[in-house]
Amino acid sequence: MGRRKKPLPIIEKVEITDVAAEGKAIAKIENKVVFITQVVPGDIVDIQVTKKRKSFMEGIPVKFHKYSDVRVEAFCEHFGVCGGCKWQNLPYEEQLKYKHQQVLDNLERIAKVELPGINYILPSENTRYYRNKLEFTFSNNRWLTKNEISSEKKLDRSNALGFHVPKIWDKIVNINTCYLQKDPSNAIRLKVKKYADEKNLPYFDLRKQEGLLRNLIIRTSTTGELMVIMVFYYDDQKEITNLLNYISDKFPEITSLMYIVNSKSNDSYTDQEVKLFKGKDHIFEQMEDLKFKIGPKSFYQTNSEQAYNLYKFTREFADLSGEEIVYDLYTGTGTIANFIAKRAEKVIGIEYVPEAIEDAKVNSDINQISNTEFFAGDMKDILTHSFIEKHGKPDVIITDPPRAGMHPDVVNSILKTNPGKIVYVSCNPATQARDINLLDANYKVTRVQPVDMFPHTYHVENIVLLERR
Repeated sequence: MGRRKKPLPIIEKVEITDVAAEGKAIAKIENKVVFITQVVPGDIVDIQVTKKRKSFMEGIPVKFHKYSDVRVEAFCEHFGVCGGCKWQNLPYEEQLKYKHQQVLDNLERIAKVELPGINYILPSENTRYYRNKLEFTFSNNRWLTKNEISSEKKLDRSNALGFHVPKIWDKIVNINTCYLQKDPSNAIRLKVKKYADEKNLPYFDLRKQEGLLRNLIIRTSTTGELMVIMVFYYDDQKEITNLLNYISDKFPEITSLMYIVNSKSNDSYTDQEVKLFKGKDHIFEQMEDLKFKIGPKSFYQTNSEQAYNLYKFTREFADLSGEEIVYDLYTGTGTIANFIAKRAEKVIGIEYVPEAIEDAKVNSDINQISNTEFFAGDMKDILTHSFIEKHGKPDVIITDPPRAGMHPDVVNSILKTNPGKIVYVSCNPATQARDINLLDANYKVTRVQPVDMFPHTYHVENIVLLERR
């Protein structure tokens, strides 16, 4: 018979002292760091330890002895369950302070480079309804909260249309109101669920891989256009047509109504055919005098208004005179490349995803931009000596990699290319700092500007200007 695991302890009256990564907070007990969820600095709580290691512990609060003076009431009924907006219990000014400190800490502790004065983080004008895209998931077995389970009421495991529970792939929280996307996002989701329930349409079973209704994707834009995409697990034309006609009748303002039949085991649909049901197969986003075509698979920064500020700082840091060759690495759909093109001699955009490159070319054509070229492929394979000889040595490199940062071979290629300036845009200050450390021998950090793209979350974007020593 195996040894029983020793039950993990409850530690009483612990003061929360700081904020950590991924929306967690920190306490220190006997020189050991404890990471706790759903608390803020200044709270005094009893902690149920959930994980214990030599150098750290993890836990959850089970009793509050004192609430922090900076704590505020979360405005969303789903706070703490759906996993989004983990900092709703912190005032926005405090969120900004911790995000700014996160950028500074990463640059000091990981990059370990000489730093200029860092501009204070740019706040988001809108702290609610700021996203232009949300994806909801159908489930035939909704997630039950602890309060529901502990109540004496009969448990209702009815259908759900909402978000995944963090770290639990097959559990969906049914969402009543989401404060992330402006109207008519909530109204569309609620009407679709009401129709599906009344018609007894089968919701998807994530474990058994069965059921018609799979996902609902809603995209909005600053131009007022609206895209709705329904994802089904199998092709039932009668039910699909009836549902889409219902959506179209209830929301005639929809610009683009499409659907996908995805019979794979996972929710990704970038490799699936998208079928147009009504309207156009795209919507437009506007930034200054530029229009950007957004298709069902297109990437576009999910906070449109703050993306504009992010790109303005990127353009300002590049400080182009009109005579420079600029390489835009990880160009995506070419938003930055097209945004700066009028101030450069030529812009070369490089991106791994071929479909994104086709979008980038379309966006140049729409805006009658003729000095951009776009190439699809692995960055470390494209950015070679022969490529640079053919297309010109860059005076400025702009790089906006994914959260993992740049591959070491890409960093080495940049060093060999030796541009005068590098503008590094990042959604992960830790990997950005790691890459800056690798560039430090040849480049000095001269400007830093954090930008808050995602209020009530721990995520932060950061722009760094590096100039050749």
